Formats: sequence, structure tokens, C-alpha cells
Amino acid sequence: MTIVWDQFTPVQALVGGVLIGLASALFLLGNGRIAGIAGIIASPLRAVMAGRTLTPEMPRLVFLTGLMVAPWLWRLFAPLPAVQVGVGPLAVIAAGLLVGVGVRMGNGCTSGHGVCGLSRFSVRSLANVIAFMAAGVVSVFVLRHLI
Repeated sequence: MTIVWDQFTPVQALVGGVLIGLASALFLLGNGRIAGIAGIIASPLRAVMAGRTLTPEMPRLVFLTGLMVAPWLWRLFAPLPAVQVGVGPLAVIAAGLLVGVGVRMGNGCTSGHGVCGLSRFSVRSLANVIAFMAAGVVSVFVLRHLI
């Protein structure tokens, strides 16, 4: 592994981490719910599929809008990093489906467990974070060294 030091951005990483923490804390204080993206997306989708009004889902929709607008705001201050996908579309689809299955099995996503759950000292979140980090390490090792 090599680190490309001229692309190392500790200030941007720190600012991003602070903004994620702040947004998560504000969401928890304002709604009494953790800011797990899987749950935030699922709730409005369930409402739409059931034909219910989206009015109670407004805080979640505003949060999601913020996630989608953030890259355009960031571009006002710095260029976005280049996106490099080293696999084909079928592998991306398969990976997305596997992540979706993992989210359902783990009762939440990496943001919910990793950011919000760990900050609340949730043992269940710690077990999930250990599981998905281990799965990521094993996957990278297999793909980089065995295949």
C-alpha cells in the first residue's frame, strides 16, 4: 500500500467529520432519532408505497436533501475528488445488493451503527461495526491477494 501524500487532506477530513457529527447530533436532538441513513431513506419510501402523506417525513426528506446538496456546496470551496470505479456495472450492482442485505441483517447501516451507535456506547452497534469492518478487510484481502 502506498499513500499519495499530495492528495492527503486532513483539514477536509476533519471538517467533514465535524459536519457529520454535528448533523447527527442535531438530528438526534431535533427528532429524538439517530441519523442512520437506511432508516431515514426507508421511512419516506414506506410512506409513499403505503399511499400516506409525506408531511411527517419532512425532517428526513430535508436531511436527505442536505446530503444531496452538500457536494455542490463543497464545490464552491474545493474540487470534488475524482471517482474511480475499478469494476464493471454488474459488480457494482452485486455489491449494492450485498450491502442492502447486510443493512437489513444488521438492523441498520454503517452510518447508524458507526457514527450514531458507537457514540451512544451501543454494544449492538459495536458488534455490527466489528462485523462490517472485518468483512471489508477480508474482502479487500481476497480481491487483492487471492484472485
